Amino acid sequence: MKTYMAVFTGNPSTFDKYMQTNPDPEKRKAKEREGMDAWEKWGKEHKKSIVADGGPLGRTKRVTKEGIADFRNNLAAYTIVKADSQEEAAKMFRDHPHFTIFPGDGVEIMEVLPIPERH
Repeated sequence: MKTYMAVFTGNPSTFDKYMQTNPDPEKRKAKEREGMDAWEKWGKEHKKSIVADGGPLGRTKRVTKEGIADFRNNLAAYTIVKADSQEEAAKMFRDHPHFTIFPGDGVEIMEVLPIPERH
């Protein structure tokens, strides 16, 4: 089995549209409860494959040789899973609540490669 990182992405304009189409805070809370229940169900269905639950990601600081600055990207959350192939890992996220209930736009799956040996 290989290890894969799943990164949940969200586009700021998609989130803005979600807020506009769901202006009522109580209805949004109900939708969020529905989404979290569905996410929990997904987690139980894939419990054997989940290595680390991960979690939501907060604001970003980008560090470069020029210094440290606030930065905006489309990363919303992550989790770590095990699977026999990238395709198998990706299939776990088909119809995920991140983009079927919440305003997320996708889940990107990438293999966590071993660190190269030093000689």
